Amino acid sequence: VQLQASGGGLVQAGDSLRLSCSASGGTFRGYAVAWFRQAPGKEREFVAALSRSGDYPSYSASVKGRFTISRDYVQNTVYLQMNSLKLEDSADYYCAAGRSVISSSLARSDMYPYWGQGTLVTVSS
Repeated sequence: VQLQASGGGLVQAGDSLRLSCSASGGTFRGYAVAWFRQAPGKEREFVAALSRSGDYPSYSASVKGRFTISRDYVQNTVYLQMNSLKLEDSADYYCAAGRSVISSSLARSDMYPYWGQGTLVTVSS
């Protein structure tokens, strides 16, 4: 399955933005899906994930309560709704998918074999 992320852009602190991750060559059914981000000079970090069943969203502490991950099986797209954006949310955001990711490993980037290209989010003051 090929993933393509989109929706990044330049916004002001406090604004909202929605990222999309579309799949081609397959569907998201049966896959755990996740968003990671990487800021310049920093390691890639976990942002949010949905388990294979979609029943168990998981968020990093830094985004919990502000970001929401969701999946649309009809559109074959995963979304990351980002509200109340902060300067520290600026990064390249990557979507990822994997069929063998168990719930306890949703935050591990090495568990995801499929990745989209990054989409840049820049939050200004």
